[in-house]
Amino acid sequence: MGGFGPALPLLRDLQGTSAAVAGLHGTALGIASIVAGQLNAPLVHRFGRYRSSWIGLFTMCLGVLAFVSLPEASQTIPAIFFAGVGISLAINNIVTYISAHYAEHQTRAFSQNNAVNQFFFLLGNLIVGVVAALGITWRPTLLLCIPFALALYFIAGRKFRPEHVPESAGRQRGSLPMTYWVAWVGLAFTIAAEFAIAYWSAALIRERTGISAALATVLVLAFPLGMMTGRWYGTYIAPNLGIDQRLMVALAMQIGGFAIFWSAAHPTLGFLGLLIVGLGTSMQFILTTLRLLAFGGAKVDLAMGRSSWAAGIAIAGSPFLLGYLSDLFGVTKAFLIVPIFIAIAFAIVSTLPMPGRERVGT
Repeated sequence: MGGFGPALPLLRDLQGTSAAVAGLHGTALGIASIVAGQLNAPLVHRFGRYRSSWIGLFTMCLGVLAFVSLPEASQTIPAIFFAGVGISLAINNIVTYISAHYAEHQTRAFSQNNAVNQFFFLLGNLIVGVVAALGITWRPTLLLCIPFALALYFIAGRKFRPEHVPESAGRQRGSLPMTYWVAWVGLAFTIAAEFAIAYWSAALIRERTGISAALATVLVLAFPLGMMTGRWYGTYIAPNLGIDQRLMVALAMQIGGFAIFWSAAHPTLGFLGLLIVGLGTSMQFILTTLRLLAFGGAKVDLAMGRSSWAAGIAIAGSPFLLGYLSDLFGVTKAFLIVPIFIAIAFAIVSTLPMPGRERVGT
């Protein structure tokens, strides 16, 4: 599904909608994340984290099939919502499952899992961009997620059946500490910045340089390429540096790369700036999520489910807000909201250290 965000300008052209209406697809994904956050704890209690991730993958595939099959925005928006519920369920439960399974090395396992994920995100970008550049209908390429999911199931999924015994006390519920919710706001702003860039960077580089929409979709491969590289190698760099310090470095790198990307008048410079943005963004979801799990204490599944609310609000609001501002002021000026998002996240991380003295390199 990695090709969906960068292809948003192509979808807008195909459906003949405004930028704000096209941004509603991102809003639908955000609302889906909130719904998935509500469903997460009950599903995990009933089926366990591993099986809940498969429920998410199955739901995602059905939603993608509907998105590809239906032509109008009024149909594709609810279809992408359905797919988004599945995506969020899969992500939430894969994260918590890996964190528990590789308890002593959870940061590296979590980061490298995301690097593999980012490789397929990059592949999705590449496929959609190349197909669009060739003048071929690009939406059916998203259906590739279905054979990938089937292959994963038949090669490994059906052979692995971890035992799950529901907790006798019932699903995790109740309140989370105020420090969790402050850190939660920080997560929301990092995701808002990430998805604003993921969804509209192709439109910005297109406006700045005058290249075609299809070529712009290919050039923004720099973002997932930077994300993939940073997630695979990031935990090996300065492993003794604390999670908070690493997150602040990543945010600073992101805003520096953004300055290059936003001001670039040549495609090559735009590619370089976006690559740096991707490197800075790569560790943010991992580190902010680990902060939330630490603030959540023993209520790991509840804390992870509530993190979907932050993701949902950010994904729902950020692309739509940027699309709306683009309609008013143009995409170049509208993009100036991104460094504001990053600055707020930086302020929260710098003023609210996570409990304990955990290391990223473990």
